[in-house]
Amino acid sequence: MKIAVLSDIHSNLEALQACLGHAEREGAAMHVFLGDLVGYGADPAACLGLLADYAAKGALLVRGNHDEAALGGLCENMNFVAREATYWTRKQLSSGARDFLASLPFAARRGDLFFLHASADAPEKWDYISSALQAGRCMDAAQASVTFAGHVHHQSLFFSAGSSVRAFQPVPGVAIPLGGRRRWLAIAGSVGQPRDGNNAAAYVLYDEERRLLTFFRVPYDHMTAARKIIEAGLPERLAWRLQRGE
Repeated sequence: MKIAVLSDIHSNLEALQACLGHAEREGAAMHVFLGDLVGYGADPAACLGLLADYAAKGALLVRGNHDEAALGGLCENMNFVAREATYWTRKQLSSGARDFLASLPFAARRGDLFFLHASADAPEKWDYISSALQAGRCMDAAQASVTFAGHVHHQSLFFSAGSSVRAFQPVPGVAIPLGGRRRWLAIAGSVGQPRDGNNAAAYVLYDEERRLLTFFRVPYDHMTAARKIIEAGLPERLAWRLQRGE
């Protein structure tokens, strides 16, 4: 089975639809969403409605820090732009949408695969994984062959090599064989707000049977997504980031 793993959608409907369409063409039979479903973008209600449909069909979803903030927590720890977007997002959510977000766990497991938003050693603390040391702690806590995380907004891959952990920079569209004697940690990147200088949406596809992992970048109508942010009265910097991928 091919599993599409999407993270950090951030209420970006155009990017979400583009990635879902791409994953369907690539043969994805299952979907996993790694949190931060809302925040920053202009379409929280539409995104959550679409994701609820996928959940009803068996997709796995976990909670991210922006989802937590939309429910009333964490906002005081955010920067001004993120806070303003959170306050706006809270006003857009129906009681049903809030209940949907509140039902999401911090992590999910499927066989030897582990899925979460941040780091497995303390999922509710929302720690970033940006070094081999942090990646090792996450893999140790997950106790899985392959762990999938988001939160960082750029794509990367870590793997265990004996007693050490090494980083590998994937090339979009190039399948990577995941050897069974190693543990792996895939950082999926961001669907709705990439921050690596490339404005194309990001997600990963994992082929369970062949143990092949492919990172993808998907161009989408970022100008429409940016325009909708401006029209909604959200901070203009959020629109600029979509255009620049920063």
